Amino acid sequence: MFKFEVIEDNSKWSEIIKQADVYDFHHTAYFHKIDTEFPSKLLYFSDAENFIALPIIIRPIEGTEYFDITSVYGYAGPVYRFDKDYEEKELVAFFQSSFRLFCKEQNIVSVFSRLHPLIEQKNILPELGNIVDLNKTVSIDLTLSADEQRKVFRKSLKSELNQLRRKEIEVKEAIRKEEIDQFIAIYYETMDRVNATPNYYFSKEYFYEFLNNADFNSKLLVAVKDNKVIAGAIFTLTDKIMQYHLAGTTEEFIKETPMKLILDEARLLGNETSAESLHLGGGVGGHDDDSLFRFKSGFSKNFKQFSVWKFIVDQEIYDELSETKEKSNFFPLYRS
Repeated sequence: MFKFEVIEDNSKWSEIIKQADVYDFHHTAYFHKIDTEFPSKLLYFSDAENFIALPIIIRPIEGTEYFDITSVYGYAGPVYRFDKDYEEKELVAFFQSSFRLFCKEQNIVSVFSRLHPLIEQKNILPELGNIVDLNKTVSIDLTLSADEQRKVFRKSLKSELNQLRRKEIEVKEAIRKEEIDQFIAIYYETMDRVNATPNYYFSKEYFYEFLNNADFNSKLLVAVKDNKVIAGAIFTLTDKIMQYHLAGTTEEFIKETPMKLILDEARLLGNETSAESLHLGGGVGGHDDDSLFRFKSGFSKNFKQFSVWKFIVDQEIYDELSETKEKSNFFPLYRS
């Protein structure tokens, strides 16, 4: 018996997401509530214990009666639970037809979502718009032993890690408020250095709440030299995915790259959990000429494909809204 529900209650949302075969913190109710000012919902398509769940954000299109759907900043898209031997083809068809109807009833013009490189989602979306492959991301396989993981490190990385340890830089989990505050200051300093846009300047309360939310575990690992925090990174932990989230390094120690030591310790921490992957994300272009991607790919050659989902629900209205815009790859075009 197929059923479609729109979930807005946080506790029910959380309960559903945690039953998915694979999910990440980007899919949780908590992250949707803090990431956007617009209404967020979980669309739930079920067949007994099996389901497809799609977290969405609905935005009004200014000056019109229409709306569009987008995803949180990060890796989202649908999650699902398919029991062993369950044939999901009919549930996928139900999801697609019900989602189309929902969009039409809600005056949705277009849908955009950043898909998750570690979750197979393309099999859920074949008849709904287009999936566009962008850059590659880097993932460390936590099902391998620590020694096996280290074997694929770039040779220069192994040497750099040894040098960092000789400099008596210690990595530990930040528990005390003083350490968390030092990391926040370093994060702001890093955002200043890279000329980040205002949306990256989260409030102090954001960090405190993020590290103590009820939907997923998160840990702040900091590099300490002479009792002073010199770098740090927040890692999230769901059942199967450990994710590298927010990070920063002081200007004074940026040449030493203590973040390498933090990532090395993070994978060791991940090996002690149920997580199967430590996802480091990508760079700007996902290639070796991109310094951020090169930095991350020193730890692993287990590359994953990052893609986005673009779906025009009402082509006629989409074209009308976009008619004054210069043609580009930006989606949806009317927001360019």
